[in-house]
This record gives sequence, structure tokens and C-alpha cells, in this order.
Amino acid sequence: MNEHQPSAESRVIHAGTQRHPGAPASPPLVPASVYASWGEPDPPRAYGRSGNPSWEALEQALGIMEDAEAVVFASGQAASMALMLALAEGRRQVLLPHDGYYNTRMLADQLRPHGAVPVPVDLLDHAQVKHHLAAGPSVLWTETPTNPLLRVADLAGLARLASAADAPMIVDNTVATGLLQKPLDLGALASLCSLTKAASGHSDVLLGAVLTRDAGLLGDLRNWRAVGGGIPGPFESWLALRGLKTLALRVTRQSESALAIARHLATHPRVRAVHYPGTNEATLEVASRQMPRGFGPLLSLEVNGTAAETDAVVKAAQIILPATSFGGVESAWERRARWSSETAPESLIRLSAGIEPVDDLLADIDQSLAAI
Repeated sequence: MNEHQPSAESRVIHAGTQRHPGAPASPPLVPASVYASWGEPDPPRAYGRSGNPSWEALEQALGIMEDAEAVVFASGQAASMALMLALAEGRRQVLLPHDGYYNTRMLADQLRPHGAVPVPVDLLDHAQVKHHLAAGPSVLWTETPTNPLLRVADLAGLARLASAADAPMIVDNTVATGLLQKPLDLGALASLCSLTKAASGHSDVLLGAVLTRDAGLLGDLRNWRAVGGGIPGPFESWLALRGLKTLALRVTRQSESALAIARHLATHPRVRAVHYPGTNEATLEVASRQMPRGFGPLLSLEVNGTAAETDAVVKAAQIILPATSFGGVESAWERRARWSSETAPESLIRLSAGIEPVDDLLADIDQSLAAI
């Protein structure tokens, strides 16, 4: 008789848990900065920058989700910086989505003296991507769905272009998470995720992670983390692991709510445009193929109004929290162009669907839009 093999979802829930009598059901928090060690050079644990049981349990859970190994960092930006530095040597340029997360573009620009020059590209225009890849040794840094316009790029197609140009492809998988989208299966060298968002899901930690199946890159990333000091805190890691156990439940409901909200707003008289992978007909086939379990909690809407009127809509909410970030159990929204480096339209609101009943969210959105 063949034994049933537990799913990745089940194994994530039990990651880091020991099963001997008396062992705690939850992996313990280990707030240690120093470990007993002697003799052996460079032991796995000696000082707090080299390892911690709390973040190792989180890495185990993340690796299970994407059939890879994970390296966790103090933030998504720290993970991005280590990844850029690890890949910059010998590379002339890093191609970045022109409509992606603006802090990634800012980081790449500030790292310019230490590595590749950032070049913005439209990831949906494969001819443009191919043209830029031909200009010299490159890194192809993708993001899909993008933040905040939720555009969906064809990762398998981009991976073929990157492979032909001998360019490593990176995928920022923060919006989808490793539960909804598997970039490594589609040809990516590494998958990047801000654990601050939906992966941990409770708006109480700053963490980031890189996942890869490449042993050389793993070693480089761990070295950059230890030498640069971008290590995750044990308490934050413990919280993120706890949140990760309910990711499948949370993101399923959030995706369902986000889709219902997007469909509702599509015919709203005070809304000019709605951006959501599950309702954008132009890329729906690609999105359905890459994200078969759901399209994630994030959507954007463009209000028929000025920046001031859009701010009034955000402020008028009774349930949806006026705040930045996304993926938490609480719904949140903001006018993205209030950030000076953001390139989003002035009247664009990014909305993160939480786990509240969707009827409450729809009612709150309608009464908020009535403010203009």
C-alpha cells in the first residue's frame, strides 16, 4: 500500500516542530545572540549573525512552499539588496519593471556604483526586453503582479528570453506569495518576497526572504546576510512562522474578496478604472495559468476625482484602514501618489482586501466613494 504523502500546506504548518514526548507544539522562540562552540572553524552557530533556530524554522517552512531553500532577511529591502549585490559582479545592467515597486528602483539606483546599472523596461513587451538583454550581461528583475498597477507578466516567456541571453531572472513574488505562484517552476533563478505583507499577514513584522535552488547563490546570500548584518530577529521570525501557518486560509478568502470588489467597482460611476489580475481580460489567461489558486488580495482603483477628493475617499472609510503596506488580515488602502517617488496616477487607490466579510467591505467602499 502506498503511503499518502502530506501536502506542502500540511508540512508548512508543522515546519520546525519536534515530535518527541514533551516537545512544544509551536517551535520555540530562541532570543540568543551567542551559542556555545569550540574547536570547529566557522561552526553553523556561534554568533547571532550566523544562525538562529527561530529563523531556521521559518526558512524551512518557506522552502517547503516553493520546493527550494530560503534565506530570510531583516526586511524585503535587505533581501533585495543582498540579491542585487550577489548578482551584480560581471553584469552591466539590471532590467527592472518600469511599473514595479518604486523602492526596488530606488535601491537599484543607489547601488549603481557597486554593480549593474538599472534599466526600466515594460515586462509585457517581450521585444523591448529582448532588445535590452542583447545590450550586454544583464540581470532580469521581474515583478508580477506589479505593485501598484497589478500588471501580469508572462514569467515562462520572460524566462526563455533570459536564458537565451544568459541572464539570471529574479521574480518579486510579494503580491502572489509562494502559495499562489511558483516562479522557480517557471524558470526563475530566485524568488523574492517581502514577508511583511501577506506571507506573515498580521502587519506586525518587517522581514524578507529569497528562495532559490541554486547552491552557489544560496551561499552568496548567506554570506551577504552575515557580513552585512541584515539578519532577521528571532521574535519577528517566530511571528512570521506563526502567520505562515494560516496563509492558505487567509489568502483564499482575501483573493475571493478582492475579486468580488474588483467586479463591483468595474461598473461604479465614481471609478474610472480598476486594476486586478482576475478582471484584466488582456492578461487573464496568463494570470490564470501562473496563479491557478487565486489572484491575491491586492487591487487598485482610479477614482473620478482630484487628488484631494481621492484623499477624502480614503479618509472616509469606517472599516478599511487608511495605511500603507498590504496583505494583512485587516483591509487597508491609500492613495499611492502621496509618496513622492511613486509613479502611479494621482487618483489611484491601492486596496488590500483583508479577511472581513466582503459585504462589509463593499458597503464601506460605497459609502467612502460617496464622499466625492
